[in-house]
Amino acid sequence: MPGTGLTIFDRIWARHRILENVAGEALLYVDQHFLNETSFICFQELERLGRTVRRPKQSFLAMDHTVPTHHREAGIPNAENREAIEYLDRFARKTGMAYIGVDDPRQGIGHIVASEIGLTLPGILIAGDDSHTTTNGAMGALSLGIGLSEVTHVLATQALWQAPYRKLRVTFSGSMALAVDAKDLVLELIHRIGAAGAIGHFVEFAGAAVSALSMAQRMTICNMAVEAGARAAIIAPDETTFAYLKGRPLAPQGKDWDVAVTEWRALRTDEEAVFDREVEIPASEVAPTVTWGTSPQDAIRVDGRIPDPKDAGSAQESARAEAALHYMGLAPGMRVTDIAIDQVFIGSCTNGRLEDLRAAAAIARNGRAVVPAIVVPGSQEVKREAESEGLHLVFRAAGFEWREPGCSMCLGMNGDLVEGGKRCASTTNRNFMGRQGKGARTHLMGPAMAAAAALTGRISDVRTLLERA
Repeated sequence: MPGTGLTIFDRIWARHRILENVAGEALLYVDQHFLNETSFICFQELERLGRTVRRPKQSFLAMDHTVPTHHREAGIPNAENREAIEYLDRFARKTGMAYIGVDDPRQGIGHIVASEIGLTLPGILIAGDDSHTTTNGAMGALSLGIGLSEVTHVLATQALWQAPYRKLRVTFSGSMALAVDAKDLVLELIHRIGAAGAIGHFVEFAGAAVSALSMAQRMTICNMAVEAGARAAIIAPDETTFAYLKGRPLAPQGKDWDVAVTEWRALRTDEEAVFDREVEIPASEVAPTVTWGTSPQDAIRVDGRIPDPKDAGSAQESARAEAALHYMGLAPGMRVTDIAIDQVFIGSCTNGRLEDLRAAAAIARNGRAVVPAIVVPGSQEVKREAESEGLHLVFRAAGFEWREPGCSMCLGMNGDLVEGGKRCASTTNRNFMGRQGKGARTHLMGPAMAAAAALTGRISDVRTLLERA
């Protein structure tokens, strides 16, 4: 019967619902609580209240936002960051939390490390102190970014109050064209529906193009769903998911693995399920994409021209676009490929995985950087694997700097900054004013596109470089 089917969100929500209040809000059990050093104030508040961590083994703390990516042997240079990390180190060891510190051989960006060690599994509910916790939906988990007051609540109770959300299915049909990747798909989506287009929604990504994505690419697309306002993003687990998770340290083993996979196969949306909204985008229509403004929705084909604010759909949007162009130092009608770049950053929880570095290195082999470019692996595991393949040698030979893992220049909390007025080609997720440093101008793009910008000193169509190679 039409409308009676369940979505994957319905199944996970029902499995974790403890109770509901008269307003229809649900108290949900949290399987895993992901944390980083930016929420140390929540740990202090917990101690002030005289409360303990309810389920320490289900709280995962990773040091990533403020750790230095070079000269790490010299310690944490910023006193405030150093004191926060030292406090969290003591707290985590005292409470017995799952913890990956600065010197841990598994250290890296929490969103990446969690999947590497098998902490993120299909069907679980994750709450995280970072909006990009949505990344973990790539494994078929319901993964929610939460605020600081909610972090304290989850630490104390291992539960979370949530209002019901509307459901949006985004279908990327068909197959992707040459040099197009998940970053391009999600930037195209945000451009079409806007930075507020998915507010109040859980988003399921589906379609042939999504099914063909690797796990790394699935993590990219779920990571950036929050830039459209999504509360959570998910991709139904399949054989690609199972192959990725099998053998991970914390994933089920032996007979437990077989039982788990049987359960995971049932985590999908029924054919008769109805979504509140549906968006379909033919993947073949998507080209290599970059941003021109100060919101991820300001996305455009690399072979396009900067739009005129006068053509915006409303006076408010026109004013916003005009302010963005002024901040970015651009003019309507400019060709995107005429925009000169001052520096390049390759890394982050969006594009700091091994596959991302391989894509960038494949371009870097074709020349030498003409602007400063740094490459920051997403984790120590990524760094080790990349070095085993010789990718670090490729980057260094091309004039790129090879760094230690961390969030780095994504948000500039560890000293890796873009100077005011400088323009950065970045594989990160946000191009807000001042995100990478006061006055910094950020152009979001995929790893291959960023590497191409490093070799040419301007935003470049990576397809042209591939044709010449």
